[in-house]
Amino acid sequence: MDNIAEGFERGGNNEFKNSLSIAKGETGELKSPLYRCMGNKYIAAEDFREMYSLADELTRMITGFMNCLIRATI
Repeated sequence: MDNIAEGFERGGNNEFKNSLSIAKGETGELKSPLYRCMGNKYIAAEDFREMYSLADELTRMITGFMNCLIRATI
């Protein structure tokens, strides 16, 4: 969320699209510790699936927003 806000404040679609790309990457990065937490039994498999699913949903939402910006600038 902070990456997106920072890109928005900088102004311009290119900065904003870049910040969305960073936020998407950070969402992907979250999946790695989820695997470690489940593997070390810090979280249950059901909790892992729920959080992983939420991360996937967020990735789709950010991607959709990025595509919307790309279409708006064409």
